[in-house]
Amino acid sequence: MTATTSQDFSAIAELMHDETVTHSLVSDVALPSGKVLALLTLDNGLDHRKPTTLGPNGLIELRAALETQAERAKAGEIHALAITGKPHFLIAGADLSAVTRLSSPGQGSAMAALGHYAYDLLADLGVPTFAFVNGLALGGGMEIALACTYRTVSTAAGALGLPEAFLGLIPGWAGVYRLPRLVGPENALKVMIENPLNNNKTLSGPAAYKMGVADALFEPADFIEHSVAFVDGVLGGETEARRPNAVDPRDPEVARRWLEAADAAQAFVDAKLHGAAPAPSKVLEVFRQGLTLTQPESAQLEIQALTELMGSKQFQNTVYAFFDLVQKRGKRPAGAPDAKLARPVTKVGVVGAGLMASQLALLFVRRLNVPVVITDLDQSRIDKGLGYIHGEIDKLHAKGRMSQDAVNRAKALVSGSVSKDGFADADFVIEAVFEELGVKKQVFAEVEAVVSPECVLATNTSSLSVTEMGRDLLHPERLVGFHFFNPVAVMPLLEIAATEWTNDTALSTAFVLGKALRKTTVLTQDAAAFVVNRVLLRLLSEVQAAFDEGTDAKTADNALSGMGLPMTPFTLLSMVGLPVAQHVTESLHAAFGDRFAVSQNLQKLIDAKVTSLWVDDEQGGQVLNPAAAQVITQGSSPSSEQQILTRVQDALAQEIGLLLSEGVVAEAADVDLCMITGAGWPMHLGGITPYLDQVGASERVNGAKFNS
Repeated sequence: MTATTSQDFSAIAELMHDETVTHSLVSDVALPSGKVLALLTLDNGLDHRKPTTLGPNGLIELRAALETQAERAKAGEIHALAITGKPHFLIAGADLSAVTRLSSPGQGSAMAALGHYAYDLLADLGVPTFAFVNGLALGGGMEIALACTYRTVSTAAGALGLPEAFLGLIPGWAGVYRLPRLVGPENALKVMIENPLNNNKTLSGPAAYKMGVADALFEPADFIEHSVAFVDGVLGGETEARRPNAVDPRDPEVARRWLEAADAAQAFVDAKLHGAAPAPSKVLEVFRQGLTLTQPESAQLEIQALTELMGSKQFQNTVYAFFDLVQKRGKRPAGAPDAKLARPVTKVGVVGAGLMASQLALLFVRRLNVPVVITDLDQSRIDKGLGYIHGEIDKLHAKGRMSQDAVNRAKALVSGSVSKDGFADADFVIEAVFEELGVKKQVFAEVEAVVSPECVLATNTSSLSVTEMGRDLLHPERLVGFHFFNPVAVMPLLEIAATEWTNDTALSTAFVLGKALRKTTVLTQDAAAFVVNRVLLRLLSEVQAAFDEGTDAKTADNALSGMGLPMTPFTLLSMVGLPVAQHVTESLHAAFGDRFAVSQNLQKLIDAKVTSLWVDDEQGGQVLNPAAAQVITQGSSPSSEQQILTRVQDALAQEIGLLLSEGVVAEAADVDLCMITGAGWPMHLGGITPYLDQVGASERVNGAKFNS
């Protein structure tokens, strides 16, 4: 496999002397047939809030345990080995905090090789090996299952996948080699490329079974018992492996599919990232070469690729963005009051029954399991909103994500009324009506007239002043901004805005509620457009201004492609909706002046009912929408892509500098967290302020970096 020595492994284990070690605990299980199963449980000794991961010391212990069981297998003492995890987890992956401490390519190579050193024995133990996937299995957790001869999976296992491309690595402990042979190249690349680059999607237990990752699917209540019976059936010859999508790469037809799948995945990566992050293409490079290699030969490529990627700036950026921001700061929001001050929320009111309001109602009922009442101007609108909610619940049931009992319960908890009297006993009421200040003030006046004095009021406004909404209330201290992002079920961020009157009870209730809704919460002060929309609209305004000045549409729209943003500026404008973007820009212009120029061209498109600058041509490409070309007028001062990129970078540095000086959020890290979780800012850029530091914009504009 590798020239790496046990001495190299010991050196990186010493580097992680304070590692939370996941121990390998072995017990014997007597099978009904009289045979003996060695059951190895991976457990870090902590509760479910601390997932099990594998660092150097845990991997070395795992290898030692497997060596002992290999000797026992040779002596005829055991007939099979199964590996499982503590409740809710198989393994959450490699301990990436270990990677951040590596200081040389040699250490990186040793860390990469150590996974193979530990896992490869599972494929060559002398007796069949089984993975009982009882819960989360990501990255190295899924690879340990793939190394086994057979796999069972629980229906409650909520997240299986190989997210390494998302993190800046490759599935380099043989996942990139074993998975395509087990489930076919197309399915494997969905797991290794498509899912990670689509908001890091994962597979459920049933989905993994359907794909062919697992040989058997069992309910969680008696998962281990059924899995043990499965082992006995396999050993006795009564049960056969289920491999509906397994392939042999030596088959010419499979080889053709393999390379076609790689080509399609590369096109997907190029469209997503434009070459801005190396890891996904490196996955595909190793995947392609693995077609004709043995597993030990592929292991050498994987180790080389991991060593290279672990030293890259993109991986360091991703580690900061994912672990320091999303995993750490996102779970301990700066400035949040003591959770003990929060009021219990046993009923929720939602003002409105449109798409956004209906999404909110659905989220509340699914996450809180409390009564939710929606109101609107007439019964037909309410019926439409309830129909949407019920339809989405039915879709979740069809996908296996809700049981029939849960469906019945959720539908029974949601009701509608044309009167706000239904809010009388609500603990939390949020409005999601038309984005016009007068309308929202009227709504809150009507709500305050019927709710209890303790009820917390919230607005989902994206750009209007929460302070002004509360100015005429009898109890403005209970009003908070509670800004979700669309689609509500998918986007993690929840901006919680405090006014000068908001008290700690209302604010604490908002944060505790946000956590219960499984959102990443960030405290902002009440400033126009808060954080994400302010930063995004500054970016869009600069690109739009360059276009208005005379830059052709393709140059303006492609100027930021090297950053690997989720979509181009004009695509984002179309997705948000031109009227919505213009409305928010007008609010920002009113608050901050000419930094947010209101585009006359954008208004002309809105007036002409043009929804997008682009239309598809016959060749599958995009061309300027003829309807747009008829109404826009441009200046005679075009810019190059590089000029626009620099212009946008400097504008972002200026806007974030001002935002921080105004105290909208506590630190630059909060801006980074907001942009990652609310705007899909790429992890490989490490957050927006580290990116601006790295390209020199922070110092050009503000005279100093955001991060020291």
